Order: sequence, then C-alpha cells, then structure tokens
Amino acid sequence: MIGAAIGLNAALLNIITEWLSDIKLGYCTTGFYLNQNFCCWGEDNGCPQWHRWTPIAPVNYLMYILTAAMFAFTSATLVKSFAPYAAGSGISEIKCIIAGFVMKGFLGWWTLLIKSIGLPLAIASGLSVGKEGPSVHYAVCTGNVISRLFDKYKRNASKTREILSASSAAGVAVAFGSPIGGVLFSLEEMSPHFPLKTMWRTYFCCLVATAVLSAMNPFRTGQLVMFQVRYDRSWHFFEVLFYIIIGIFGGLYGAFVIKWNLRAQAFRKKYLSKHGVLEATLLAVGTAIICFPSIFLSIDMTESMEILFKECEGGEDYHGLCESKHRWSMFFSLILATAIRTSLVIISYGCKVPAGIFVPSMAIGASFGRAVGILVEALHDSYPTSAFFSACDPDLPCITPGTYAFLGSAAALSGIMHITVSVVVIMFELTGALTYILPTMIVVGVTKAVGELFGKGGIADRMIWFNGFPFLDNKEEHNFGVPVSQVMTADPVTLPTTGCTMADIEAILGDSGFQGFPVVEERNAKILVGYIGRTELRYAVDRVKKHGGVLPTARCYFAAPASAASLAPATPSTPLTPAVTIDGSSSSVDFSRFVDPTPVSVHPRLPLETVMDMFRKIGPRVILIEYRGKVLGLVTVKDCLKYQFKAEAHETPRVDDRGAVEGQEEWLWGLIMRGAGWASDKVTTISRGRIRLNSDVIRRGSGSRRTGIMDGTEDVPDDGVELNRI
Repeated sequence: MIGAAIGLNAALLNIITEWLSDIKLGYCTTGFYLNQNFCCWGEDNGCPQWHRWTPIAPVNYLMYILTAAMFAFTSATLVKSFAPYAAGSGISEIKCIIAGFVMKGFLGWWTLLIKSIGLPLAIASGLSVGKEGPSVHYAVCTGNVISRLFDKYKRNASKTREILSASSAAGVAVAFGSPIGGVLFSLEEMSPHFPLKTMWRTYFCCLVATAVLSAMNPFRTGQLVMFQVRYDRSWHFFEVLFYIIIGIFGGLYGAFVIKWNLRAQAFRKKYLSKHGVLEATLLAVGTAIICFPSIFLSIDMTESMEILFKECEGGEDYHGLCESKHRWSMFFSLILATAIRTSLVIISYGCKVPAGIFVPSMAIGASFGRAVGILVEALHDSYPTSAFFSACDPDLPCITPGTYAFLGSAAALSGIMHITVSVVVIMFELTGALTYILPTMIVVGVTKAVGELFGKGGIADRMIWFNGFPFLDNKEEHNFGVPVSQVMTADPVTLPTTGCTMADIEAILGDSGFQGFPVVEERNAKILVGYIGRTELRYAVDRVKKHGGVLPTARCYFAAPASAASLAPATPSTPLTPAVTIDGSSSSVDFSRFVDPTPVSVHPRLPLETVMDMFRKIGPRVILIEYRGKVLGLVTVKDCLKYQFKAEAHETPRVDDRGAVEGQEEWLWGLIMRGAGWASDKVTTISRGRIRLNSDVIRRGSGSRRTGIMDGTEDVPDDGVELNRI
C-alpha cells in the first residue's frame, strides 16, 4: 500500500512539474494543460502547436522572470503558513528519526500535503534545487501517515523505523527509476541498523513503487525518469585518464559546495531566518535573470541532463551541440554553466522551499563531463593517428561525449553525498549498460578518495552537525579506550517509589534539566526499579490536574503500593491516566503505569564504543549505569557526542576562524542593507513618493547559530523542530 501510494504521488508530481516548468516559456494551442513534449509529440521539424507567450523576446524574458517569482513566492508562502517542516530536503532530519528520534509533525499529513504541492512550484520556479531529495521526505511522510492507521505500527517504534527505512528507499527508487539503488541508498546512507528482514521489506516496497510509476508512465516514453539513456558503444582504456579527471572534479565539487553552503546556511540563520518568503522570491528572480540567456540553464535540469547524456548519432541536435563547428562555443558555454550553477546551488540549497541537491549536482557534473567529452573528442579529431588513440576503430565514432556527462553526474552526486555503491547501481539502472559499470566505479572511487581528503561525511551529515542534532554516525569508527563511567552524568536526580508528594514532583519538573529520572527504591540506597521520562511524567501530572480534587500533599507512588487493593473508593482509570485514589481527606496518585520497569542499563566499566553501538542499534532515550543494582549515573547520545568532539579536537586541533567569518558576514549583511536602501530610494523617486519601501523591513534576524548539541526537547523558533527520543 505504501509503495503504491509513493509511486502514484511521484508520477503525479512528475507530470505537474513538467507542465509548470514549460509554462514559463510558452503554451500549447492544442491544450493548455499539455507540456511542450506532449504538445509536440511526433514532431521532428518544428512545432507549430507550441507558442511562445509573445513574439517579442524582451516580453518573453519578463514573463519568464514573473512566473518564476510567482512560483517561488507561492511555494515559500505555503511552507511558511502551513508546514515549516516541508522546507529543504529533509534527509538529515529523517536520518535522525530513523536513528531513534521523533520530530513532532515532521512526518505528518500537513507536511506531506504541502511538500507535494510546494515541490513542483519550487522546481518550476527555476531555483537551483531538485526534487529527488525531497522525494525521500514525502515518501517517508507517506509511509508514516499510512502506518499510523494500523495499531501494529502505531504502538511499535521498532516496526515504525522499518517502515521509514523502506519508505526512504522507495523515495529514491521513484526519483531515479532505480529500485535496487533505492535499497542500497537506504542501507548506505539512511539507516543505522538494517537487518535482513528490513532489506526484504524495503526491496518489496521499492518494487511496488517503481511498478506503479512505470504503469502510470508519466512521460509516455516508457521511461521512469526523463534522463534515462541507453548506450550501445563501449569505452576504451585510454579514456580512464579522463575518467580520473572527472572523479577529481567530483570530489573537489563536493568539498567546495559543502563548505560554502554551510557558510550560506549560517548567514541565512543569523540574518534571514524571518524572511524566508522574500529570500526565496528574490533568489528565483535572480536565478531567472541569470539563467534565461543560457541555453543550458534556462531549461529544466532534468531536461538538460537528458540532452547532455544523449549520443550524437540518431538523436536530435540541441542548438548544434554535436556539430564540430560549434564545438568550442559549446565547450565554454558548458564550463560557464557549470560555474554559474555551482554558485546558485550554494546560495539556493537551504532556502525555505522544498529543495534537494541531488539533481542540481548531477546537472553540474553532466555539464562539466560533457565539456570534458567535447575536449577529448576535439583531441581525437586533431590527432586521429596518434598512438594514444590507437584503440579506436577508424570506421566508428571513437568518443561518446554523452558518456562523460553521465559519469560527471555520478561523480558530482557521489561528491556531494559521499556515497559510493548506491551511486554506481543507480547509474547502472539508469543506463542499463553493463560495460560502463567499471568506468562508473573508477570515477566514484576517485571522487570518494578526493572528498575524504577534505573531511568525512556528505552534506546530509554536515547539516546534522550544523543543526546540532544528536546523531551517532554508524559510518564512523572510534577507539577511545575509556569506560562509559568517564562519560556518564553521575548522581542524576532520582525518584523514590514512595515518599514524594505532588508538590515535590512539580518542583523536580521545574528545577531539573534532566530529560528523565531513574526510579529507585530509596534515595539513599538507589536500588534501580525503573525509569520514567520527563515527557511522560509531565503528561501524567497534567492528566492528574485535569482530573481535579488532588491536593499538592497527595502521595505519589512509582510502584504499585501493596495496600492499593484494600484502599477505596478508587477512581476509574484508563491506560493513559494515572490511578488516583481518595481515602477521606488524603489522596494518592499511582504513576507506576508510566514507569519503564526494564530500562537499558550497563556496567560502568563497559567500553564507550559498545555503548555508542547500543544507541545506534537499539535507539534508547538514555542508558543507565548501574553497579550491583545501584544507579551510579546515566549517559545520553549528547554525552557521547561531547566526548567524541573533545577527543577529536584534542587529536586534530583546529584554528578558530569564527571571528573572521563573522566579520565577513557582517560586511555582506551591510552590503545587502545598502543595496536594499538604494533600491527603496529609487522606487520612491520613480513613483514620486507614492510608493515607499521601508528600508528597515529587512532587519537582522534574531536567530543565531547553535554551537551546542541539542538535548532533543528544545524549541527551535527558526526551524520549528522539536526532538524527543523514542
């Protein structure tokens, strides 16, 4: 059911996105609802049914900019008004959720609806963002919403995590038409724990999703994605040199974009957090102004990849791309498009619209790869008898520039996400060419090696660190050589099974910063009985207050008292309400049903690495440290991460350049404010004072970058994210 729903949603979004992207350029006289491909179906030489908006080029340019701004404004407004969680890609947050966290509302119905509506608008606006990353988010939302209809999954966090892992894989499967690649993506990137039964269920979900997408046939070509391609020629060994160059580009591209995008994200949080709609609209306008004159930037990125992947023989020649007389103009156009698109991706990814980075990176890699292919083809045409090209058949074309574009897109995708095996399989399923598996592996391997020189983890992992989410990466291996007792929080606040009053509980909830409390027999003995989370205790106390008639002096029990059965009368209770017992002038409240009697507990001498592995695989909220039944302390993911960062900083000290970075941000913000003031003055002058734009509309955002690790219950006003452990 989940796979079918994901496939159906993906097909509808593909159709809507293609129509919205084409409507910026013109319309179909046969039917306004048809995009350019359907309108010109079967037409080889021209298309009289497809018309530009006007015969005047400057007016078409203006229409392109206005429609782009309208789409971006609508998408950002929907996100801001109804579902702030729908902004961005969502992959970083989903990794945290699958690792054992709950982000309230992040996978809800409203997020699914707004993500599905806002995503085609954001893509059609021309922003340098993609839909393949957000497809993981709406797929996981679909899985979560449907699974909540069944008690089997609603009340079992472990099974819910399996559903989310399978759904994330299905999202990649329908995005790239790659069911096996989707399974491997979930295994390699998304899920910290991926048992065999989860793999089978994930495979079946991906299979159903891609089958439904294939049955819908959104492009009417039998292809699952627009940029699917087939190659009928093999490669030559001398091309490995150029494949290595493409791989080096992929690693450098990933490191460059990750570094500067994080700088852009920090600037956005500090200054633009309250102006997401204005930022997205201005970005769309700027992108439209820059991209419209370029033949490779004015079209949709998936369409550009389709053009760049194609072989020159037997296909339509796009603006003379395959003609030798246009070779150098195309080469420089592709290099320029690569540079411009890279800059736009850096500033666009992270704005408050549904936005991914998969396809923009692949389009950048395809542009660079095609440029390399054109260069190699020019070398072969200039020196056809060279020994370097001796492997070429003189009667057949030797160089296929489209394959270089294909490999360039694989390199850029691997460079930005730091994934390898799943990229190779995805690209294989896109082409169906067994002969190009080895070149793809070479390119991706070189990209991985170069990327690791500049830091570990792709952009999703870096965003987790940037946002301060408490996440233990299963790809990292550590050997700290210390017991967990050196990391634990010693002497935590405990709750005795008896002896507390409602006033005491309220005081503990108000004063303590702990997210949960071990329950012990006596405070002095500290014999472990169980554990109760702060959220559950707060909920239980609120239910008691709602019940009424309970005084602050009411006795509180965290284990059922032996005499409870003899006390009467007792207030009827439900599984979600504490049992309140009233005996004359005194009363008591039984919180035992909210206590976890079997919390995860370990010996204080257990190695820290083992405890971190338990957090990854089991996903507990907290692990208690006990010795011979007595509670000595507790440890959370935050404690583990603090020690990890401290150890890494001690091994590899880093230069603190925050002062210089903040100075650059202040200078850039001042430049933006001066530009806004100049524009405001010009509008006021031109309108003769009838239109006044307040230069103080854009004020410095009150949000600031968080440098610490989140506990999991912080209120985040900028992003609206609230985390709690399962």
